Amino acid sequence: MNIALWIVQILLGLMFLFAGSSKAFSYEKTKASMPWVQDYSRSLVIFIGVAELLGGLGLILPYALGIAPILTPIAAIGIAVIMILAAGLHIKRKENQAIGMNIILLALALFVAIGRF
Repeated sequence: MNIALWIVQILLGLMFLFAGSSKAFSYEKTKASMPWVQDYSRSLVIFIGVAELLGGLGLILPYALGIAPILTPIAAIGIAVIMILAAGLHIKRKENQAIGMNIILLALALFVAIGRF
């Protein structure tokens, strides 16, 4: 079970590090590639990016370093909340193809949260 948790933590963490860095540091590129970004302020998109970056780091570093490992399941819960909010946004915009990915990422984040608590 520990190996499965590590695999999910690393993959999920890297995915959120990549997604968060594009939103936080490449706003114009993100605006061109993600239609929903055009409807929200630059500061909100950067905030979401920073939250995703911190969540991605929180999924890996605390447990890997043994420093405050309780932060890993807390980060997983934070990622789950982000995915719930993202699914709501995509439902509102009628972007049904994106909702499936949100649900998968939500399930993986909950798997890590439950497994690490």
